[in-house]
Amino acid sequence: MPSNDFVLGLKCRVCGKLYPKAATFFCPDDSGPLEVAYDYDKIKPNVSRAKFAARPKNMWRYKELLPLDGEPTVGPQVGGTPLIRADRLADALGVERLWIKNDAVNFPTLSFKDRVVSVALSKARELGMRMVGCASTGNLANSVAALAASAGLETVILVPADLERVKIYGTAIYGAKVVKVAGTYDQVNRLCTQIVMKYGWGFVNVNLRPFYAEGSKTVGFEIAEDLGWRFPQHVVCPMAGGALIGKIHKGFNELSRLGLVDQPVTTKMYGAQATGCNPISDCVKSNRDRHKPIKTPNTICKSLAIGDPADGYFAAKLIKDSGGWAEDVSDPEIVDAMMLLAKTEGVFAETAGGATLAVAKRLIESGRIPRNEEIVICITGNGLKTQDAVFDAIDEPTTIKPALADFEALAGLVGAEPAMV
Repeated sequence: MPSNDFVLGLKCRVCGKLYPKAATFFCPDDSGPLEVAYDYDKIKPNVSRAKFAARPKNMWRYKELLPLDGEPTVGPQVGGTPLIRADRLADALGVERLWIKNDAVNFPTLSFKDRVVSVALSKARELGMRMVGCASTGNLANSVAALAASAGLETVILVPADLERVKIYGTAIYGAKVVKVAGTYDQVNRLCTQIVMKYGWGFVNVNLRPFYAEGSKTVGFEIAEDLGWRFPQHVVCPMAGGALIGKIHKGFNELSRLGLVDQPVTTKMYGAQATGCNPISDCVKSNRDRHKPIKTPNTICKSLAIGDPADGYFAAKLIKDSGGWAEDVSDPEIVDAMMLLAKTEGVFAETAGGATLAVAKRLIESGRIPRNEEIVICITGNGLKTQDAVFDAIDEPTTIKPALADFEALAGLVGAEPAMV
C-alpha cells in the first residue's frame, strides 16, 4: 500500500478541521497551523520492527509514517545518525545513564535540518514545484541549498545579514541565490511569507511547513529503535521555532500507538534556549500560556535566535504536559558546554548543542532531572559551522623549532629516560 493512502490530509492544530494535502500552512477559519494527519488503523498492519530493520539505516526506513505520495526523491541517504552512550560526559555531569543523539554528522550538511528538508523538497517535487527556498538562521539554508542542488531545483534563500559568514558561504557554494536581509530572523520570515503568498514558490518552512516538520519525528523513531524499542525517561533538545521538541514526542506517541514500542509515552521533554533569545523558556518558567516575542535577539547562538517561534505555544504546552521543563543559558555557558562535550566525547557541536548541554547540566544540578535516570541529549548541528564562538576559549598552540630538544623542553621530558620498546 503506497504511503499516500495513510495520509488523511492536513489538520488544524487549533480547531481540528481537515484540509487536503497541498502547499498550505494555516487554517483560514482561525489562522491555526496545519499538521499532517494519518490513518493509524491503516498504517498498523503495514509496519513492524522487522520491516524497519530490514531497510537501509536512514530516516526513510520509517516511510509509512512520513507524508509522501511515493518514494523519496530528495535526500535518500539522510538520517540514521548514531545514538552515543556518553559515559565520560555522564561522569563529568554526575549521572548514571546518558546518551547523545548526534545529528552533527547527518548527511549531507551536518545538521538535523537535512531530515526536514529532504521531506519538504520531496513533497515539493510531488507538487510540481521548481522554485524552492527558505528563511533561515543558517543550518536550514545549508540544507535547502545542498539538497535542492542534488535535485536540480532552483533555490532562493533569505538570511539575516549578521549570520555567521561560514554558514552564508556554506549555502552559496551550492549555487543557491542567497539574499542577506537587514533585519531579524522574524522579519526575514515575514518577507518570505509575503513572497510565498504572491508567487507560490515552495518555501520549506512556510507553505511546505506541515510536511517539512514531519521529518523531525525520525529523530524520535531512531532514539527509540536504538534503545531497543523503548523510550528514555528524559530528552533535552534545543528550541528555535519550537517544532523539533514536539515532533520527537509525536514520533514517540506514534510508535506507542502502533504497538512498535510496548509502553506508554512517559518521557519528560526539556527545551533549551539561549538567554539572549528565550521566548519559549521564559514562557515555561513564567507559567504563561503564550510566549512574549523577543524583538532583538542577542546571543552567539544564532541558530536558535528566533524571537517569535511559530511553534512556541505548542512547545511550551508539551513541556508542561510531559512534566519537563525549559531553561536558558548565557553565551559563556554555551561555550563551556561546547568545550566539555568535545573534550569528553569527541563531539564538536555548534552553539545550539552547547546550549542544549549547558541546559541539561543546569537541570541536573537543580534536581529537575534525577541523576539516576536515563537522559538523551539531542545535538542538532556541527561545530565546524560555528567555530568563531570558541576561538577565544582555546589557547593558541605553542610554536617550536623542528628540533627534538625544543620538543623535550616543551613537554617536560628533559632528562627523562627513553621508553623501552
